[in-house]
Amino acid sequence: MELHLALDGRQDLAGQLYRQLRAAILEGRLAAGDRLPPMRFVAERLAVSRKTVGEAYERLAAEGFLQGKVGSGTYVSSNLAPVERPPTPTAALQANPRWQTIAANWRMPAQLPARYSFAGGTTDKRRFPFDAWRTCLQRALRLQARSPAFYAEALGYPELRLAISRYLAINRAVRCDWQDILVSQGAQQAIDLLARVMLTPGDLAVVEEPGYPPARMAFEAAGARVLGVPVDREGLRVDCLPEQAKLVYVTPSHQFPLGQAMSLPRRLALLEWARSRQALIIEDDYDGEYRFDGRPLESLQGLDREGRVAYIGTFSKTLFPELRLGYLLMPAALRGELTAAKQLADQHSESLQQMALAHFIGNGEFAKHTRRLQREYAQRRQRLLSRLAGDLAPWLEALPAVAGIHLAARLRQPLDCTRLCAQLAERGVLLLDLAPFYAEGPGMPGLLFGFGAIEAQDIDPALDILLGLLRQA
Repeated sequence: MELHLALDGRQDLAGQLYRQLRAAILEGRLAAGDRLPPMRFVAERLAVSRKTVGEAYERLAAEGFLQGKVGSGTYVSSNLAPVERPPTPTAALQANPRWQTIAANWRMPAQLPARYSFAGGTTDKRRFPFDAWRTCLQRALRLQARSPAFYAEALGYPELRLAISRYLAINRAVRCDWQDILVSQGAQQAIDLLARVMLTPGDLAVVEEPGYPPARMAFEAAGARVLGVPVDREGLRVDCLPEQAKLVYVTPSHQFPLGQAMSLPRRLALLEWARSRQALIIEDDYDGEYRFDGRPLESLQGLDREGRVAYIGTFSKTLFPELRLGYLLMPAALRGELTAAKQLADQHSESLQQMALAHFIGNGEFAKHTRRLQREYAQRRQRLLSRLAGDLAPWLEALPAVAGIHLAARLRQPLDCTRLCAQLAERGVLLLDLAPFYAEGPGMPGLLFGFGAIEAQDIDPALDILLGLLRQA
């Protein structure tokens, strides 16, 4: 243990040491059962004799503060009364008013552990090849051990950026130069960096309604006015976009949370709107790796010919959320500003994980892993759709979705979704209400079924509990 002791002068050294140790015990800095440093160690640290330390220890022991254990050492007595510390006074500090509002209105629903979890946006860590990942980490450690100690590149490990650019070109119809890739701490940091670089207080930013609350909050934190624009079966209603918006945030591959893909005519219309308004489009492709029906449409970034799309992706939905690695394909015009913003935020993302991920992609493990997940999730999705079209159909209608690891369902009958989700939680089922994803007012009543975290064999028992509650309503 570390204990700060300092002796003043050379007078009454044993008394000084006794009083400092006694104060540490009474103030709770030394707790009952804590082991004190050996007398020889304390003597060497304070440049006093062991006899001086021994006198202080003996006096404390005599007063019942310390007790010795043969062959083990000296400990704070275990029978001391617990120390009641006075409450720490709260400083009269006030945060930025914008952050006060954000903290008060935080709208992301809690996703607590549950026996049956339909948590949205969560992948199945039980399917992750940890042995293969461990091999990649060990290789990365060997590489780091041979490299000089210095800060890494702000934009990320070059080999990982190159691997990401190749992956995007082949799998996501994205046109990119690897030097335009910025490795971020998940997709959320990429959104935050773009907000800080693009927005000044009073600017207008557009998000989807319903949509992803942390994106809206990132824009609000930058001082922007945020407007939610409705979506329909083809995606964002481009005809509802305001003239003066500085940027628009969309999830065209798998709208969050309703699930529809943005149609090609709507994508082209959005690009034309951005061109005519000199605006930025933020394309968040958060789980587009998982596609189950039809051919994927070309990304907005792939259709863009003017550099007006910032493309965001994440490894949270393919690997696991705790990894905190994502990427931002920067418009070339913003490369300098975004590099500076990343450096100011955290200098660079963690290097060891980046090096391991570069090898994980390069040796083919990433592709194998995503193929396995695709097959697994397809089975879970089909089971969920079968139940929604079967005995749950009188109450719920699945909304069309061709990709992603969640499905939204519209309520056919008037029910209190908040109460229903609370009742399910009491029975061990985590299911999300759609209401928190609407910011502009009451929206379509419905539920969000994530199937990334729940085992296939658990879907039916969980839905049976839901069915029982619906029949009682």
